Amino acid sequence: MKFAVIVFPGSNCDIDMYHAVKDELGEEVEYVWHDEADLSQFDGVLLPGGFSYGDYLRSGSIARFSNVMSEVVKAAEEGKPVLGVCNGFQILLEAGLLPGAMLRNQGLKFICRPVELEVVNNETMFTQAYQSQERITVPVAHGEGNYFCDAETLKQLEANGQIAFRYADNPNGSLLSIAGITNEKGNVLGMMPHPERAVDELLGSANGLKLFQSIVKHWRDSHVVNA
Repeated sequence: MKFAVIVFPGSNCDIDMYHAVKDELGEEVEYVWHDEADLSQFDGVLLPGGFSYGDYLRSGSIARFSNVMSEVVKAAEEGKPVLGVCNGFQILLEAGLLPGAMLRNQGLKFICRPVELEVVNNETMFTQAYQSQERITVPVAHGEGNYFCDAETLKQLEANGQIAFRYADNPNGSLLSIAGITNEKGNVLGMMPHPERAVDELLGSANGLKLFQSIVKHWRDSHVVNA
């Protein structure tokens, strides 16, 4: 399986994402600059964290107009896995690939520490290696991770099983402690915690590795035919 790590001006977790896929997962991966216009050679798309375009105006609001985003939308429509972490999640929201919006953290402070998450839905292509309601430790690092949506959207997220992760202690004030959601089709995941920074015990946790392993397993189950 071959992944693309999209790099925007201001991305700062692209190297972590590359390391997670190349060295810990053992799969092919390439950096793809934001002005590229073809992602057809890739099987999965990863939007890393950082501060794209300095997060001026609003987090992710400029990056969503980058040339490559039309290809990210195309990949999502084709059913390819698309993962956005932190600023990548904010870009997916701005691009309309996921519902809702991101507000500044409750308390208006930047948060950078490991947090405990609950796996709410382990039946997605991103979470199938976890147990339902499994507790995992993954770090967060953000100032605008307070997820919000209107009541009707929240109702749909719950009814469709689109809430993938919840915080155990809700560090940023997110609505119903939501830490990560998928699109209705289930092939686009946005999450504020950083699974790419939790892929080896030397980093304090290897709990994030299962997320990447889930993607690969789903892809192989769908594409690899054994004789």
